[in-house]
Amino acid sequence: MFKKIFYSFALISIAFFSIRAQTVNKNADTVMILPFENTSNKAEFNWVGESFADSLSDLLRVPSLNVVSNQERKIIQQRLRVPLTTLPSLATSLKLAREAKASLLIAGKYNIVPAQGDTAATVSVTAKIIRVNEGRFLSEEFPDGRRITRDIILNDALGNLQTVEGQVAYQILYQRDKALPFSQNQFIETANKVPARAFEAYIKGLLTPEAELQTRENYFKNALRIFAEEKDGAIYAGAALELGHFYLNQRKHNEAIEYFSRVPQESSQYAEAAFYTGLIQWQQNNYEQALAVLRPLAEDLKLTSVYNTIGAIAVQASLAEKKNKGKSDALLTEGLGFLKKAADSAPDELNARFNYGFALFLNNNFAEASQQLRPVLAINSRDGESFFLLAKALEKSGDDTAADFDNQARRFLSENNRYAKLESDWKNSRIDGINLRIVQPPRKDFVSVVLIKKQAMPMQTPQSETETLLAQARTFYKNGSDDEAMAVLRKVLVSEPMSAEAYLLLGNIHLRRGDLEQSVSSLKTALFWDSQLINAHIALGKIFLEKRDCLQAKNYSVSALTIDAENQDALGLQRQVERCSK
Repeated sequence: MFKKIFYSFALISIAFFSIRAQTVNKNADTVMILPFENTSNKAEFNWVGESFADSLSDLLRVPSLNVVSNQERKIIQQRLRVPLTTLPSLATSLKLAREAKASLLIAGKYNIVPAQGDTAATVSVTAKIIRVNEGRFLSEEFPDGRRITRDIILNDALGNLQTVEGQVAYQILYQRDKALPFSQNQFIETANKVPARAFEAYIKGLLTPEAELQTRENYFKNALRIFAEEKDGAIYAGAALELGHFYLNQRKHNEAIEYFSRVPQESSQYAEAAFYTGLIQWQQNNYEQALAVLRPLAEDLKLTSVYNTIGAIAVQASLAEKKNKGKSDALLTEGLGFLKKAADSAPDELNARFNYGFALFLNNNFAEASQQLRPVLAINSRDGESFFLLAKALEKSGDDTAADFDNQARRFLSENNRYAKLESDWKNSRIDGINLRIVQPPRKDFVSVVLIKKQAMPMQTPQSETETLLAQARTFYKNGSDDEAMAVLRKVLVSEPMSAEAYLLLGNIHLRRGDLEQSVSSLKTALFWDSQLINAHIALGKIFLEKRDCLQAKNYSVSALTIDAENQDALGLQRQVERCSK
């Protein structure tokens, strides 16, 4: 099928898209990766195709490229009603990419030759890059005018699959930018962070239909076990999170909490795991435990559903607190704060607006409560509880229309004599029969959160360890102890090969030693991972000034001033460049 897709694609293409390294706009592209097609006719190897989509969506996440996550791609497929179990056609693939606002699409195929005797199983991979907006393959133009599309073709033992995925990621980035300052080995290292057998079990678990409960559960548990065995007891965050959701969907709350709680706090998936832990505690009426888990997440996640959930739980905790009025009032005030954020951030979200109106009502802010409840009824004109609360709020405010809304409340709360029960509670200064509205948010709400965290901390060691090492390296460099500084920086790059500051310090050390070529290489690598490092731009400008390459020096001078037009070192470089050009 893959061959047919590419063959037909070649026929409909008018011409290949031409690319030169010096004209690439590094900040413009967004890439989507499709599962690769299994051409071996062996269904037991279908997991490999999903593995490519999952791994590449992580490996390609570099500062110069936006990536549509694998989970986000699945959500888009479901929204467009494209089955996840079949490989979409080229036209459908382009439609998915455009829906995700992707400018690049990665598609591929693979063939598996099973193990025979002493010969290990092998995998052969072919991948292509498609320019979505132009509808053309990415190609390279040579000085003689020839245009060539280079397929990414790799062969290796199936046991080295993650190494192959690292090589594919490198080749994709290199085809896009020939000035890529990173080595292939660094991508291979990153790709192999998860032991191969654990990763295989995890991917197989993702591919197993939810109806096959036992099989799906076993795959994820195997992934956790293998990871722990090979990583000195460490937790495989992805597998733990999936098991938490697996048990939550079966309403096995204790088991769900057990696995959600295993997700390490430094993991980008921790916020999602903690949120659902809090949600379970709320469902079990453990309000204080729920709030203890959820409060720290509020500003971290900044999601309407999270603000609404925390606010509603705080208000419910206030209503449940019968002994300590001061504590009850404090919980109500806290709930009002969160619910206001929820209502303000999504005015059309009815549950958030209802909850905020209800909380204002409980706080005796009847005029403001009325303002929040009216829009709810404008959208849902059969909401008896909103009619009841609005009627009582207007009555307290002395509004003559209260009776009209009260009549509507009687009409829509007639079942099981609800109106009479609420009216009786109201006369006894209670509102026990109305619940706050919390809906379990879909997992897609957390996609953006996970992306932001992964971009901020790509495959990092804990921040404290990295910062400690970098601080040591800075001190050594400042004191002129270059050898000691370089030894520390090598430690940093072993655990965090994408540390821009480490490469900046290395570049400065090489520059101080007069090794200009090594300095240029390190400084360009620093800029690859953080293009806003103004000191790297300035240092490169000075190096090219020394080489009498005035054009390159001017380019780095301009880029430095773009970052900070008032930086004195950048202004000094600009003056030197002006003299160089004369």
